[in-house]
Amino acid sequence: MSSQQDFLALLHRANQIANEMFSSEVGFANVTARQIHVLAAIEANEGGSQSVLTTATSIDRSTLSDIVKRLQKNKLIERRRSKSDARAYVVRLTAAGRQVLSSGKPALISVENTLLARLTKKQRANLLSWLEVVVTTGSNPTT
Repeated sequence: MSSQQDFLALLHRANQIANEMFSSEVGFANVTARQIHVLAAIEANEGGSQSVLTTATSIDRSTLSDIVKRLQKNKLIERRRSKSDARAYVVRLTAAGRQVLSSGKPALISVENTLLARLTKKQRANLLSWLEVVVTTGSNPTT
């Protein structure tokens, strides 16, 4: 296996482990860690557009749109046309969304702390920095 394949396999497996841990920690199966991340971004940018959420979450537009639709279907958010821009949608948490977020945030923090427990502060900072480089490179491969 080349180092590229090793990296991709490890990245995929790390994601699987994190998602499994989150599902176990949160105690309900119908919400993912990524959806909690989006709910937290909505809370922080209440009434913001989906474009704002794309920037806040680093999730591509298409994927974010799918997540938002699922959250809306599950009545965790409200999605409406913007009054100032008819092309844009603004999103808000519902009471149910706030409740799910209040349960999900501690689970996210717990999983992150567990996964990173063996790393020093410097190693954690380096890991996050390196992952940001990978994300930036993947988002803009020609730059």
